[in-house]
Amino acid sequence: MSGLLAEALGAAAGGCALLLIVIIIIVLCLQHRKRTSDSSESGFSDQALPESQEARCLSLEELNFATRNFSNGNLIGQGTFGEVYKGLLQDGTIVAVKRRHSPPSQEFIQEVNYLASLCHWNLVKLLGYCQEDGMQMLVYEYISNGSVSTHLHGNSHALGSRLEFKKRLSIAHGTAKGLSHLHSLTPPAVHMNFKTSNVLVDEDFAPKVADTGIPGMLDRLGVTGLSSRTFNDPFVEPRMKEAMNLNFSIQSDVYSFGVFLLELISGRKAVSDQCIIQHRASRNQVTSP
Repeated sequence: MSGLLAEALGAAAGGCALLLIVIIIIVLCLQHRKRTSDSSESGFSDQALPESQEARCLSLEELNFATRNFSNGNLIGQGTFGEVYKGLLQDGTIVAVKRRHSPPSQEFIQEVNYLASLCHWNLVKLLGYCQEDGMQMLVYEYISNGSVSTHLHGNSHALGSRLEFKKRLSIAHGTAKGLSHLHSLTPPAVHMNFKTSNVLVDEDFAPKVADTGIPGMLDRLGVTGLSSRTFNDPFVEPRMKEAMNLNFSIQSDVYSFGVFLLELISGRKAVSDQCIIQHRASRNQVTSP
C-alpha cells in the first residue's frame, strides 16, 4: 500500500510540475499576444506579415519534372490531403507537393485562393496548385527540418535530446503566434487538425504550422474520412468524442494546443500517456479492497 501511495504522490507531483510549466508558457504567449495587439493599435508592429498573393497555377508537366514523375524517392510523407512529395521547380524553389485523386472543380480553385490568403511567418505558405489528369495538387514551401514530432519521438534517441528547453519554449511561442493569427481573422480560421506532427521547423528551429485549413477545405468539398481518425486522436477534445460531434472551433484548437504543449515539454507521446493512465486506473481497481 505504501508503494502505491508513494507512486501516486510522485505522479501527482510530476503532473503538477508539468502543469505549472505549461501554464507559464501559456501566460508568456498571452502576454506576447497582448503586446502585439497593443503595438498594432498604436500603428506599430514587431514584424510585418508576409504579403498575401494568389496561388500560382502550375502545370502537371512542371510538377512531374519537379518531383521526377512523383517517384518513390521523392515521396516524403502522407497527410490529410494525400501523398506528399519533395520537388524542385525550374526557378530553383524547393517545394512540398500534396496530391490526391479528384476531378477538377471551380470550388477547389476558390478554396486554394482562400488557403493562399492565410499568411503568417509561423504558417507554412501555399505557393500554388494544379488540377489535371484526375488529380488535385497543392504546392507548399518546403520546410527543411521536419516536424516537432520527429524531433521528439524519432527513432534516434539523440533527436529529442537536441531540443533543449529554451528551444522548446521558442517553438511553443512561435506556434502560438501562428494559431493566434488564424483565430484573429474575420471570420476566424479553425485549423481542425492541429497536432505535434503538423508543426514543422526550419533549419533555425522556427516553427511553422502545416495543414492549415485543409480539413475544412476537404469538408466543404464533400470529402469524408476525418471522422474515422478523430475519435481515436488524443488531440481531439474529449467532449467532442463523447457527444459524437465533430464541430471544430477555436476552443477545440486551443485544447489541441494544450496537448501539443504537454508533448513538447514532457517529450512523450500523448497517446502513450493515455495508455499509462488507463493501465494505472485498471491496476488500482484490481488492488483496491
